[in-house]
Amino acid sequence: MQSNIAKNMPARVKLDKIKEIFGGTEFIIISLTADDVLNLSTLKKVKKLEENLKELKQIKKVKSPFSMHSITGKNNNLIIDDLIKKIPETTSKKQQLRQKIKNNNLVYGNLIAKDFKAVAVVGYLQKDSDDQLLLKKLNKIIDKSSEDERIYLAGMPVIRAKIASNIIYDIKRFMPSGLLIVLVFLYLCFKQLRGIILPFIVAVMSIIVSIGLASLLNWKIHLITVILPVALMAITNDYGIHIIAYYQEENYQQRSINEVELSRLVVRNLSRPIIATGITTIIGLLCLLAHIIVPAQQLGVLAAVGIGFALLASILFMPAVLSLLSKPKPVKITEKNNNSRSMEKMLFGISDFVTSYPKKIITAFLLVIILVSSGICLLKVDTNPINYFSRNSQIVKSNNIINKYFGGTSTISIVAKGDIEDPAVMKKIAKLEERLKEYKKVDQVTAISNVMRNINLELHNKNEKFARVPTTRNAISQYFLLYSMSEESTELVDFERRHALIRARIKTNSTTEINKIVDSINKNIDNSNQSSFVFIGGIGDLLAELVDSVVKGQVFSLTLSVISVALIVIYLFSSLTAGVIAILPLTLAIVTLFGLMGYFGIELNMITALLSSIMIGVGVDYTIHFLWRYRKEKKNRDSKAAVKKTLMTTGRGIIFNALSVIVGFVILLGSNFLPVKFFGFLVIISISGCLIGSLILLPAVCIIFEPEFLESSIADS
Repeated sequence: MQSNIAKNMPARVKLDKIKEIFGGTEFIIISLTADDVLNLSTLKKVKKLEENLKELKQIKKVKSPFSMHSITGKNNNLIIDDLIKKIPETTSKKQQLRQKIKNNNLVYGNLIAKDFKAVAVVGYLQKDSDDQLLLKKLNKIIDKSSEDERIYLAGMPVIRAKIASNIIYDIKRFMPSGLLIVLVFLYLCFKQLRGIILPFIVAVMSIIVSIGLASLLNWKIHLITVILPVALMAITNDYGIHIIAYYQEENYQQRSINEVELSRLVVRNLSRPIIATGITTIIGLLCLLAHIIVPAQQLGVLAAVGIGFALLASILFMPAVLSLLSKPKPVKITEKNNNSRSMEKMLFGISDFVTSYPKKIITAFLLVIILVSSGICLLKVDTNPINYFSRNSQIVKSNNIINKYFGGTSTISIVAKGDIEDPAVMKKIAKLEERLKEYKKVDQVTAISNVMRNINLELHNKNEKFARVPTTRNAISQYFLLYSMSEESTELVDFERRHALIRARIKTNSTTEINKIVDSINKNIDNSNQSSFVFIGGIGDLLAELVDSVVKGQVFSLTLSVISVALIVIYLFSSLTAGVIAILPLTLAIVTLFGLMGYFGIELNMITALLSSIMIGVGVDYTIHFLWRYRKEKKNRDSKAAVKKTLMTTGRGIIFNALSVIVGFVILLGSNFLPVKFFGFLVIISISGCLIGSLILLPAVCIIFEPEFLESSIADS
């Protein structure tokens, strides 16, 4: 996961530093559960799993109860021996092994559960190992096991491999079904072959351009970028839809002009609002560059390029093709004949409702905003990738087993720097170790101070008086010399003994809770230049920082998007008021979006955080098209008549535009990932909010307040 995060992110810098000092690497965990893992059959299974893992080229080191050592004292001598020399076959020998395990803190609670109902085998990966190939081989190893024990597979490489396979599965489904949905939708909208083929061709070309650019830049398709083709299919139709809708309208009204003149008329009247809406969408997408996740930044760039291509193709390619085709049979569009089609009937009803009750509409919208906004207080932030999967998935069940029996998969690591053999430094490490154990969600704490304490106790014949870290430098040096004989000696302290690692396992999947623990630890330790503790790092720290980064990035991108969109509208209409009015439907959509997320318990995460930039860039399109046409109609009509005319004409294109986005994103509801499903649902909600705001709230505002910038005339040629 950290490879997808900007290299200069503090948490990633610290994590990389820990790996550099202590040689940390990624790992997978195979856990077995049984009534008693010290049974003969279970231990044989563990031994076999260890041997099978060692044979894999992707695994460089395996840690299991059979690879660990036992440290005991006898006659003031320290004996370091294999924890399990031979699998016990008698009850008495099994009890002896049980006691040895309880005396070994590196095994008890870490590799064997404290109730002896679970055991873990950990495989440390070679650098740049193939996650997919590894998962395939691991599944084969597990499948060979008997059914006496339940076996679970966990670890970040496993999560990545599962995400990758699900991405491929999603793309295979999304692409063909998405293209089919677009074709059917365009047919229902226009009932003309050119109205189907031309926007469809533009969408397909845009996808090809974006995917081709990703290939040229050597950018991989990640969980986040799987949204790209779906977003382009849904959004790139918008400009073509307005072109075709206006083309049909003018074809009905301007029967005497030829194909070339008709295409020119469409371009003259729509080029400016379409360019403006395209630019707002592009800016909204480019605001994703503020996202902390690299694939999200890449998504913003690729989608912006695709939208830019679609924009140019819609105002250049489509009119050019239309000018070469013979004029089709006119499609009848009029507010007088409200029985002609269901769309016209609906638009007539909306226009009649808006012009009859503008004050009540504004009041109702204010009440809805106040009511829904209270849900924002319930909004939660979570960035743990394990939450991408449903609770019933095998990968979540495996993760829960690790949380239950082995202290959790998320770790927080505190690095101590200085002379680790100094008794004062060792005492500080021991004090921090004990303090960490007091946290409710911290189940296992591993530190060199605990090793020193155990050695001290063993060398003094288990006299409880010596159940503490040594008080002299000479004793600590001697203990280090003895401890260096074991393979675990470099896991908690570096070779020069200038750095020590205190590692705490957290038994929760909630990054909100992890964030609280990290903040609390930061407050309780002095990590200044004079302190022995340099910094807090690890996966837990990374997830915690992501929470803050997602929130800050969301606020920043949201603010930047709104300001950028407002400035473009201000420039387009040469009015500050225009910018304020343009963000009214967006405000409604934003409040509705985050309020419903709070009420429905949908978390703000690395995927749902993408939504605001996309929503603002796309949602403002409806406002721009409405205001542009309204100002034209206001030239010769009063406010109510201008609203009716605008809704009965441009309203048709606006509805088709919004439905294109909604229908396109509906396909995401079938994704294998919960955040992607939620993303699709939230797009539907937010775009619906923008649509309702543009067709109902915005016209009511125009009628009541009659903004001056909408009174000026527009050149029609």
